[in-house]
Amino acid sequence: MPSPVRAVYVALSWLTVVPLPQPAVAMDRRVGAAVMAAVPVVGVTLGALGAAFAAALSFTELPTALIGLLIVAALALLTRGMHIDGLADTADGLGCYGPPDRVAEVMRSGSSGPFGVASIVVVLAIQAVGFGALTDQHRWYELAYAIALGRLVAVIGARRGLHPARAEGFGALVAGTQRMSIAVWTAAAVVGAIGAGWQADGLDFPAAGWAVAVVAVVVTFGWFGTAHCARRIGGINGDVLGAGTEVGVAIAVIGLLI
Repeated sequence: MPSPVRAVYVALSWLTVVPLPQPAVAMDRRVGAAVMAAVPVVGVTLGALGAAFAAALSFTELPTALIGLLIVAALALLTRGMHIDGLADTADGLGCYGPPDRVAEVMRSGSSGPFGVASIVVVLAIQAVGFGALTDQHRWYELAYAIALGRLVAVIGARRGLHPARAEGFGALVAGTQRMSIAVWTAAAVVGAIGAGWQADGLDFPAAGWAVAVVAVVVTFGWFGTAHCARRIGGINGDVLGAGTEVGVAIAVIGLLI
């Protein structure tokens, strides 16, 4: 099993465009398990970058809606658009109402149908408007936190009990590999939620409590949403984990703005 530092390194090289030399490791399930356990660290990194970008854009005269769109575009570039592609493929697959073999075939087709396009538009629009609103309110912590929290859904989707949809691909490397990491990162998310309640004059307990409730909603979506996808597709694949990440971010943004 790679060390935690090595796992974060591999995760960044797999899941972002950070120009790191390709790690000299065999891409097997042991490495896949370590990478998935490190995914929230990637989320924290992306969240920090997204918040910093938002803070820089706040000094311009750009409309908040445009700032939100630019943040979404920047995150898509940083992640090679993998999660967005997964969202489209998963939505098209679930929308075909066929047996698992048919769903898997639709997801592998490489083209986006009406369900996929609609899902991208809705989910990314929610993120963009939400990021813009958080920027307008100078809520940098919550913006970063929402981006990081969405990655918890991917870890939940790789939990023990959900097997890979195929014998090859990203899903085959990571599906069914997570157990303790889910509890650890959920606890970390709850602790992080308390930060959303800090005000200039101390801790706002209702705000912190609401942020913890947002964590509960994201975790619940992650658990039942990925289980539904696994049932319809015949297992977990990389598209499902990417789709869960994007929807998880959108849910987090909505919850933090309510």
